[in-house]
Amino acid sequence: MRATLRWAHSDLRTHRGEALFLVLATAGIVASLLLATALFGYATNPWQRVFTQSHGAHVWLHTDTAADTGKLAGLDGVDSVAGPYPTAAATVSSRGSRAAVELRGTPERPSVGRPPLVSGHWLDPATPNGVVLESRLARALLAEPGDTLTVPGTARELTVVGLAESAEPRYRPGEQPGLVWALPSAVPDPGGQVIGLRLTDPGDTSYVVQRAVTVLGAGAIGEVSTWQQARAEAQGDNRLLGQVLGLFGLGALVAAGLAVHGAISTRIRGHLRDLSVLKAIGFTPGQVVRVFLLQHLAYALLGAVAAAALAEALGSQIPGRLGDAVGVWQGLPGHTVALVVVPVGAVLFIGATTGLAAWRAGRVPPVPVPRPAAALGGRLGAAGRSRGTRPADDGGRRPVSASPGGRLASGVRRVLRLPPAAPRTGQLSGMARRALGMRIPPALVLGWHKAFTRRPRSLATVARLTLPLLLIVVAMSAWTTIDRFHSEPEQIGLPTTLSVRADTGLSERQTRTLLERDPQVAAAYPGVETAALVPGQTATIALRGLGTHQDPYPYTLAEGRAARGADEAVAGQGLLDLLDVRVGDWVRMTVGDQPQILHIVGRSIEPENAGRVISTSLDTLRANDPGLGPTLYELRLDPGADPGEVADRLATAGRGHLDVHTVANPADGLSPLRAVVAGLIAVLALIGLIELLTAIGGAVREGERDLLALKAIGLSPRQITAITVTATGCTALAAVLAATALGLPLAHWLIDAQGRSSGIGAGIAQGPSALLMLPLGAAAVLCAAALAALPAARAARRRLADTLSAVA
Repeated sequence: MRATLRWAHSDLRTHRGEALFLVLATAGIVASLLLATALFGYATNPWQRVFTQSHGAHVWLHTDTAADTGKLAGLDGVDSVAGPYPTAAATVSSRGSRAAVELRGTPERPSVGRPPLVSGHWLDPATPNGVVLESRLARALLAEPGDTLTVPGTARELTVVGLAESAEPRYRPGEQPGLVWALPSAVPDPGGQVIGLRLTDPGDTSYVVQRAVTVLGAGAIGEVSTWQQARAEAQGDNRLLGQVLGLFGLGALVAAGLAVHGAISTRIRGHLRDLSVLKAIGFTPGQVVRVFLLQHLAYALLGAVAAAALAEALGSQIPGRLGDAVGVWQGLPGHTVALVVVPVGAVLFIGATTGLAAWRAGRVPPVPVPRPAAALGGRLGAAGRSRGTRPADDGGRRPVSASPGGRLASGVRRVLRLPPAAPRTGQLSGMARRALGMRIPPALVLGWHKAFTRRPRSLATVARLTLPLLLIVVAMSAWTTIDRFHSEPEQIGLPTTLSVRADTGLSERQTRTLLERDPQVAAAYPGVETAALVPGQTATIALRGLGTHQDPYPYTLAEGRAARGADEAVAGQGLLDLLDVRVGDWVRMTVGDQPQILHIVGRSIEPENAGRVISTSLDTLRANDPGLGPTLYELRLDPGADPGEVADRLATAGRGHLDVHTVANPADGLSPLRAVVAGLIAVLALIGLIELLTAIGGAVREGERDLLALKAIGLSPRQITAITVTATGCTALAAVLAATALGLPLAHWLIDAQGRSSGIGAGIAQGPSALLMLPLGAAAVLCAAALAALPAARAARRRLADTLSAVA
């Protein structure tokens, strides 16, 4: 055991840099996997916690006031109900911020859908105008218990007495109204009612919704929301962040395992004599395997423990969503298990890949058996001819240097007491010979030949170096796609910047005139958005009518064509998946009592409502309902216009009659992904550096056997150095080309697959530009060549005695 430890300590002192790189790479990989686990837990558990604490309803039905909702309690599969509660739509204002809300008259704190209080207290009859705000809405209004809310256009005031969490769909400006609980007396003129159904089996949600719509009638249903929709919305970008971290973390783990395997294999080939000595002094094959295995397990364990300790101690201090996710994750029941399982799994995986390479070390015989070397003549014959040697006229005899394929090779091998070379192994290809005949420098030709002369080993090296580079290309594609959301929002379904809603104090003509009067408003598209029941009456979707036939709304199409004629529409990927239809199909939906039949002629990129949106023109909806008027206006601004300034001007000009919101960009929630991608690129670059140093070390060691022959044919140390540098550069270039060729299609497929699963749809992926890929590839190749220059130069200037000893 003492000898094992001494040998391991000596090896560590010799390869300190490699050991440090392995520790840092393992730490980065484990940290990425732990953060991915935290984000997955943060995405799922907060909503699940609120739903469980509130004894939440699986289905919420918004109906008109005349609907007999009492019948729903007797439906099969309904365990209990919440409500019905009277509701009224309103707009509230606090500290200069406005929000559309749903006032829900709640006489007492319900048993089903019981909102957990965050601060303050529940409704009290002693405060008849008191309200409880949903926490997300409160953050948007900057409201706290004790604040007063005003209702624009009236003298009415509401007092905030508490804040509560809700498992229902969250407040989204311009899309989903916020939830406000109030006493029934605070809802004097309800426009509808809402009832919640808690089911005995959540899997029967679609069936129960269908039965409820049948009992009440489609015309009585205004909107249906289910627990699946609320959960998916609550998870949102956090799950995407977790998926990105998990994917790259696992990819980096595989790359690190392969890098460790390659490093050990290369060291075994370069230390056959040391291993034979270990066998000769009494080391068993099992002990040799354990030396390598325990040594690299110690590196991996050190990195994993460091990552786990840092994630536990400092993870919650990370700014932004990542820090919040780690803080919540640390309080979840499975936190301790994950904190142990993830590092242990990473260490075991690295140990498994290490064991495969270490097993080869255990098979090294006690007496080194020389391997059949490639014929020096095959590698160097053409190089000798390129230096201008010609047959002599003295009886057919040639100088020694003029016969590199014969006497030089055999003479050098006799001096070194090596067996005869295998015939014709590793000979120069016809292309290499032609290159030498064209007076291309021998160092370049021999370097290229050296990089790819042993195909299995060369391909393995290129593959190991390609994997981290491929993941870097995928990460850069994700970064570029996020940038596209910000720089070109019109290309990903966000052609407008502001959304405006006007109250009854302004007519349609007055509103449009006021909006188009602003000098930086390029276009104002009138529209309406309403909930519609899908065929089968199991869910509701968003039906939008935007623009007119004369001034159509500029939808971003990924498939098909724009809706130009009557009854034509475009739909999001989420709606196509929900209804199991394709472009070209006709769909029927119900808006109140009115059926609406539309022909889907295109698929639009829809970042809102999980893609469950079908869009047509306002004129098409008016043909079915002539009295329909616009309820919102989507504004397209001039390039360079500041949305905040335009919104302030419009709000001032509207004198309290306009509610102006900035259109939400889904990329705003992905800002933490930039830091994540940058960190992953750093980890992957570190793994690639480890593999590159391994390849350089192997190339230098294998070049020692050819050093005498190269000097014998007249190559200078600089040319010999150039051979190794060229070989390394060719290997890096091959890896860069393979990573680019494979990484770009893979990135497009992964990003589009995520787009399809989220409902946005395929067509959002954006790969890095050539102006970015070319410098990246050039930097990788130049870095590889620069790293190889110093060790290659040292090896080329070694003394003859050192070279003889190394080859022997």
